[in-house]
Amino acid sequence: MKSFPPYRIQVVKEIPITTRQQREDALARASYNMFDLPSNMVTIDLLTDSGTGAVSAAQEAAAAQADRSYAGSDSYYRFRAVLDEVTSYPHVFPVHQGRAAERVLFSSVLKAGQLSLSNTHFDTTRANVELLGAEARDLPCAEFWNLDSTEPFKGNVDLAALEDTLRSEGERVGQVLITITNNGGGGQPVSMANLRAVRALCDRYGVPFFLDAARFAENAWMVVQREAGYGHLTPREVARQAFALADGCVASLKKDGIAPMGAVIGLRDPEVAKRCEVNLIATEGFRTYGGLAAHDLERVARGVEEVLDPNYLRSREADAAYFAELVNRAGVDIVRPAGMHALYLNAGRLLQHIPPHGFPGHALASELYLAGGVRCVELGSLYLGTFDEDHNLVTPAPFELVRVAIPRRTYTQAHLEYVADVLADVAKNPTRVASYRVVDAPPVLRHFNLTLERIPPRP
Repeated sequence: MKSFPPYRIQVVKEIPITTRQQREDALARASYNMFDLPSNMVTIDLLTDSGTGAVSAAQEAAAAQADRSYAGSDSYYRFRAVLDEVTSYPHVFPVHQGRAAERVLFSSVLKAGQLSLSNTHFDTTRANVELLGAEARDLPCAEFWNLDSTEPFKGNVDLAALEDTLRSEGERVGQVLITITNNGGGGQPVSMANLRAVRALCDRYGVPFFLDAARFAENAWMVVQREAGYGHLTPREVARQAFALADGCVASLKKDGIAPMGAVIGLRDPEVAKRCEVNLIATEGFRTYGGLAAHDLERVARGVEEVLDPNYLRSREADAAYFAELVNRAGVDIVRPAGMHALYLNAGRLLQHIPPHGFPGHALASELYLAGGVRCVELGSLYLGTFDEDHNLVTPAPFELVRVAIPRRTYTQAHLEYVADVLADVAKNPTRVASYRVVDAPPVLRHFNLTLERIPPRP
């Protein structure tokens, strides 16, 4: 039986319809930075799945009953009960968003000069490690490097490389952090077998093991669908097993909490929890609200319940698979197999006339906006490359990708079909796509604040 969304739409919001000239003017005013485009100039916004999902009637009803007490509100205890049940961590702190959770936890466990090992650190994760004077080192599995491979768990960490590093670096390793799903690695899931092996290695070498669990439900669903021995379990049961393997977690709940704002830190070690609590109270808010409004605590608590519904997850997987089929028909390759929260377009393969220093990922993202008002973001040399002081690319990224995120419960299949049509039009004549050069950029998280110049293609 064909999957369908397990909800109906009762409130809608108009989306902007713009002309090509309006979009050209808007992108130029934004210095060709997708993050500086005003949303009223974006028709289909696939920049991120973070905080962009549609909230449910049940979430809004819960929010309306929020208890705004500064300390120990009923809303906190509802939040706590839901997260306790899913994660089993004895120490749970709400935080306003994922990067704040990263900052609080990492500053409590990492020291300058230490290593954070991961399958892949994402942008703010890496920044919060490096701002402490520590090193973020990625150890993705071998299958990660083959974009066309259909291996089911390309988000795994390379266990041999992890053990070698734990053995050779000794006390330099401050933490192991596994991201589920692996956002920087094409949205690919991590297997339970891989997580169990990481647990064993961390026990052997005495290193704390944490999860970056922003998409814990989607990872659990793909484990149910793809990993032998888990098909009889529910996504909730798999998620509980994953959390049980780790010493704690950080999780942006703007993703699989389906909420506009919110995150969580979960911990087992009471000493680490004490250090985090002091930091949290000093910089975010009291331990029972952590910088969140009470109505956000309520939305998150309800969202974590809703995201684990198998009917919802089945529908979301089906939407991503349908979108992937449309994109392939349009003549564009993606990182395979398709994940759930985003598709990753192989811009380097499509735009072979643009070298890495012309930023083919950003070029394709820009052309999608100019051609159809579709906003997305590159994950290529602009984001992952290294630059000199004059903003010239020194070391390109291994891949030139564009992440096309799929907000939860927000767009219909007709919207995805429109995006695929725009992409197909671009793919018919890829040599017309312009390249770009960096004019100015900050040293950290440059993709959020850089300015660029468009270089028209040669006639």
